[in-house]
Amino acid sequence: MNPDMLPFDEARSSLLAKARPIRDLEMVDTLVAHGRVLAADVRSPIAVPALDTSMMDGYAMRTCDVTAAGTRLPISQRIPAGSVGTTLQPGTAARIFTGAPLPPGADAVVMQELCEHAGDEVIINHVPRAAEAMRAAGSEIAAGDVVLPAATRMRAQEIGLAASVGIAQLAVLRRMRVALFSTGDELVMPGEALPPGGVYNSNRFQLRVLLEQLGCAVTDFGIVPDQLDATRAVLRQAAQGHDLILTSGGVSVGEEDHVKPAVQAEGALELWKIAMKPGKPLAYGHVGAAAFIGLPGNPVSSFVTFLLMVRPFVLATQGAASVLPKALTLRADFDWPRPDRRREFLRARINDSGGVEIHGNQGAAALSSIVWAEGLADVPAETPVRKGEMIRFLPYGELLC
Repeated sequence: MNPDMLPFDEARSSLLAKARPIRDLEMVDTLVAHGRVLAADVRSPIAVPALDTSMMDGYAMRTCDVTAAGTRLPISQRIPAGSVGTTLQPGTAARIFTGAPLPPGADAVVMQELCEHAGDEVIINHVPRAAEAMRAAGSEIAAGDVVLPAATRMRAQEIGLAASVGIAQLAVLRRMRVALFSTGDELVMPGEALPPGGVYNSNRFQLRVLLEQLGCAVTDFGIVPDQLDATRAVLRQAAQGHDLILTSGGVSVGEEDHVKPAVQAEGALELWKIAMKPGKPLAYGHVGAAAFIGLPGNPVSSFVTFLLMVRPFVLATQGAASVLPKALTLRADFDWPRPDRRREFLRARINDSGGVEIHGNQGAAALSSIVWAEGLADVPAETPVRKGEMIRFLPYGELLC
């Protein structure tokens, strides 16, 4: 490995160490809390279930009244979900439905398939155990329990849990504010005529969506001309009221790459060469109070570097407890006999037999490979892969949410 290149894990750890978590909080309705990070523990104000509850349609009874199969009991009441019965009298049964609370005095439910309805009576063809087919009050959640700890990033299931215990509003950290722009006189917006040498600006689209999926509030400064003064002016503007400035392109050392000197003039900059492929160059620094990250201009490199470097940084800044993706260990259904000196992240997907296959074009400009893929195959530096070996696979489900 080139000694000037930082190992991937070291570079990511260094970047995460620079993240400054947001401390400002706000109250939001639970219904719109998706993607937000909790600023405080959420405690349940109620027990779940609040009362002993039937797990199925059947008959509630006292176990002491049913000592043998074939016992007949008069049906004293009917309890649908959403209603509360009266105290169950000894020697009787209550018709009960799934989710309904057991009447006081009952200590078991027998499912209706094990019973026979006979006019005003029920024949119990099963000897129940105490607590059979019922959820005890507080068996899932006790009143006062922490149901969602601080630093939890809210997904549909966490929102559902908060709603299930009656939480209408949540204390969350404010959204991360990100300024986004691209540089390059060759960039053209979709819908415009493409001149000779021009390139449609895909990075602006994919990076904005990636940031918004992470819950960021994005200010899009568009395309900045390849001019030092123009770049410096946008950086000064972007530094106002933003936590992060994210750019793509312009951080190399060419005569038309003005982001590097502009950031150095307005703040401070570190240029890293990371031992990863695609996505070797990454710039980190700050302009005023805003952090700065400069991604490669190549759209595939920009995409992969965002997922593996910027996403954890954003999550750490948002205060999330979990920021790194979880990998699967799967069988390689491909050969990779000539590995790079850098750690490689190959566009890949899981085939019908449960193995990992890779796209035929791993070039850094093949955006179609990102669409075809379902994740990234993680290949260590200078390590050939032979079909049948086990490898690490990073699914998009861990990288795009």
